Amino acid sequence: MTGAGADDDIPLGERKTVTDFCYLLDKSKQLFNGLRDLPQYGHKQWQSYFGRTFDVYTKLWKFQQQHRQVLDNRYGLKRWQIGEVASKIGQLYYHYYLRTSETSYLNEAFSFYSAIRQRSYYYQVNKEDRPELVVKKLRYYARYIVVCLLLNKMDLVKVLVKELSEEIEDYTQRFNTEDQLEWNLVLQEVAAFVEADPVVVLNEENTVVITSNRLQEGGVPQLEQGMVVGQLTLADALIIGNCNNQVKFSELTIDMFRILQALEREPVNLATSTSKPGTLEPSEKPAKRENPHKYLLYKPTFSQLYTFLSASFKELPANSVLLVYLSATGVFPTGRLDYEGPYDFGGVLTNTNRDVVNGETVQKRNQAQKEMHCLHPGDLFPFTRKPLFVIVDSSNSTAYKNFTNLFGQPLVCLLSPTVYPKSMQDQSQRGSLFTLFLYCPLLAFLSVCGLSSLRQGLWDKAQDFLRKVYRDIGQMITRSRAIDQAFLQFYGDEFLRLLLIRFVFCSATLRLHKLFRESRSFPESYPQLPKQDTVESSVLQKHVLELATMLDVQSLFWDGTLGVNY
Repeated sequence: MTGAGADDDIPLGERKTVTDFCYLLDKSKQLFNGLRDLPQYGHKQWQSYFGRTFDVYTKLWKFQQQHRQVLDNRYGLKRWQIGEVASKIGQLYYHYYLRTSETSYLNEAFSFYSAIRQRSYYYQVNKEDRPELVVKKLRYYARYIVVCLLLNKMDLVKVLVKELSEEIEDYTQRFNTEDQLEWNLVLQEVAAFVEADPVVVLNEENTVVITSNRLQEGGVPQLEQGMVVGQLTLADALIIGNCNNQVKFSELTIDMFRILQALEREPVNLATSTSKPGTLEPSEKPAKRENPHKYLLYKPTFSQLYTFLSASFKELPANSVLLVYLSATGVFPTGRLDYEGPYDFGGVLTNTNRDVVNGETVQKRNQAQKEMHCLHPGDLFPFTRKPLFVIVDSSNSTAYKNFTNLFGQPLVCLLSPTVYPKSMQDQSQRGSLFTLFLYCPLLAFLSVCGLSSLRQGLWDKAQDFLRKVYRDIGQMITRSRAIDQAFLQFYGDEFLRLLLIRFVFCSATLRLHKLFRESRSFPESYPQLPKQDTVESSVLQKHVLELATMLDVQSLFWDGTLGVNY
């Protein structure tokens, strides 16, 4: 409390207000700090603790609103302290989103972060000679930027990055701190992240149009009468990013960022979030889970990856699918053995603080031994006891062709090309072409054709055309007599249906593109798709050439009627 020892002059009611506020503030900090001790995996353990934390922050927020004058006069409440409470609530909502995959919580986080800036809660911080307060402000900016990126508010991101840059400059000049390089790296990372999309869509005024690539109403071909498909639902997804030198921000690589959006529905109130600080209702949960639950693992060790895999596997509901997405550097086998088993083809890199030099793993062991810091195909075998859908985007993705379906459960692996034409290789830092196709096929198609911008009218026309193409691909998959039943088992789920359709479109496009000459430059799958019915279908080839003609890039593609053999 402030004041020159005037405690005795404070009315009892006001003193109680200050005491209650201090209690709520301490309790909220204690609960918030305890969040980091909760297990990051498992659906049950964290919910009651999160609920208690939300309740205390709700009370604290409303309490400071109702008693602001008393707290200003008797406690000396500063605006940055109110900002800290609002920032913590924003963080709570963001972490709730990470744990539940419900995008509505992103909107709630955004509304609190937005209010902090609009109400200038941190404005006075720069006038105080306390570097730790300025760091709070900088961290708030970084968190706000992450939420805006996830909500595709790219115009606002650019404004926030400019403000953050000015704040960092002011901070480093005033305090001569050791973390200047760290903060400058944050700026570089977010700038690279914003620029990662290879193509921009322009309206008539030549300004960039922001396009969203989450699953939208009508964005996936509907099941048609007579289609016999499985009733499985995608319930859990592990999204793993461990690519060396790929653009990242916070703990999200650009590939992780893209695929997580491919596994979410467009939030209904994305553009017009109506909630305002003060109307915090943490007990209101969405009626049903719209999106599969996701774990985002940035550069996990093998033991971390296996722990999360096991937790997902254990809690997977009946008639549900576990999806594993691996975007990671390839680890290749060191020698050839007579027997080739599930640990003899290498796999993808898992993280270790040792033994990695310039992105290549250093072999310090006998040739007969296997790479330890690697997720081998055999490591996934135990999890094929339940329906498993695997996507591998790696220079050694084909290691996962050597799968064996031991338990007869539905199992599909979609595998990226392992070699790209030289002109495409320098783009890899900005994200993989294969993942780009799974995220937004039109963006990937334009990128592979060397186009860096497109008019909005033509973009919309091409997207409408692609919707018809997707419907045709869906019919190819469901009507093929030669297709493995696993594909049909997964086709019933909207997210997996779209991924399968986009995979087929990607394969057909690259097969016809003149720069993609080697078979290693085409995606593959386990089990294999019947090529004539899908990726080499004359109907689909015709569609690819029609799209290329629409975009005036037909010269880059073989005419499908020539029957080029690969």
